[in-house]
Amino acid sequence: MSAEYATFGLAPAMRAGGVLANGDYQVHRDFVDFVVDGRPLLFQLSDLDAVSPLASDVPPAIFTAQVRGLLLEADAPLDGGRHVIYGCPECEGIECGAVTALIEREGDDYVWRDFAWQTGERADLERNGYHGIGPFRFHGAEYRSALNSLLDGDPGPRRRVLLIGARVALLAKLAAALRVIGIGADIARDATGVPADELRAYGAVVFGRAVPETERAAVRESFRDAGVDVAHVEGLAPIVPLLVAQIEHALDRGPRELRRLTRLVAAEGEAGVEVTSTCRVQLTAYRLDRLSRTQAHDVFDGILETGRHRIPLQARAVKGESFIVARTSGSVLVERMAH
Repeated sequence: MSAEYATFGLAPAMRAGGVLANGDYQVHRDFVDFVVDGRPLLFQLSDLDAVSPLASDVPPAIFTAQVRGLLLEADAPLDGGRHVIYGCPECEGIECGAVTALIEREGDDYVWRDFAWQTGERADLERNGYHGIGPFRFHGAEYRSALNSLLDGDPGPRRRVLLIGARVALLAKLAAALRVIGIGADIARDATGVPADELRAYGAVVFGRAVPETERAAVRESFRDAGVDVAHVEGLAPIVPLLVAQIEHALDRGPRELRRLTRLVAAEGEAGVEVTSTCRVQLTAYRLDRLSRTQAHDVFDGILETGRHRIPLQARAVKGESFIVARTSGSVLVERMAH
């Protein structure tokens, strides 16, 4: 089958975890996404909540086997020479559904074709094929170079955060929530005397609102002295789901130009949202009431087309000091509501 050449690349991506307004948890997954002609392939698959098989939390031997399979140096895992391109972020079973494709060599080129949604041993291309996607023909040298780079021993994303604050009970709840969704968390008063090797394990440091600026500056200096580039999160409010959302945003190391959710503005009872491809967007409003109880309201949940959108918000959900969390399957943004 002939096909025009497409460029092939890889980029870090994540499936955003979180504590949802209804109390459910969504697991955080870091993975490497396929970038075809400069755009994540996942974005072409409607609003699919999925990850590639190149996930950072799989054992090294399995990760290597996945790469070797995509290079056709190992047998295809599915009947008919088919490979999993994207699968369920919560489990490894194909019963949940997966995007699969046939990968073939044609001379020195690699060709991906016959994309389909598969839930069993065999794919039904007539009923479940992605007829508008592919085939893609990749130059062999570019394709092999990108995939082989994953085998060079890069440690991958740092999915651990350091929590610093005065309210130990709140930090303990936050740490527990983070661990449930797959993010490690440690609690400390400061970072003084912590060995550099330990500081390098953190991808973000989170400051509670009560932490004085002098203590924050000392923590930043400790990380600088250790040569660690770490994201700093200024906690907006003592609300666990809100803080989790801030941390998820801070841990997103994917290129900004390849993100799906790129803008959130919250002001005067409206939210302004910008997305780079059609996807499901969820907006949740958080605030503390007069008794310091967390109030959460799902204020929007729907499919938005590519572009900018203005979404009116319920007045009762955003009164007083309130915050908006915008979420897609792979991105999270947080903003304080401006009145």
